[in-house]
Amino acid sequence: MKIIIKLDQLLVERDMSQHELARLADIRQPSINEMCQNKTKRIPLDNLAKICEVLNCQITDVLELRPE
Repeated sequence: MKIIIKLDQLLVERDMSQHELARLADIRQPSINEMCQNKTKRIPLDNLAKICEVLNCQITDVLELRPE
């Protein structure tokens, strides 16, 4: 199984830039970029909570578990 970060899709749906999300969630923009490219290996739970709060979504909207 593989975890997919769907943050890039959420940002497109909400017409929000990575920079704006980083500013509103108080998360480094390079970290947001890594998540959008599915290159991140760890997401601190507090960052995940901030992203969900800013985007008004659930964790399952951000993360998806897929078979490899």
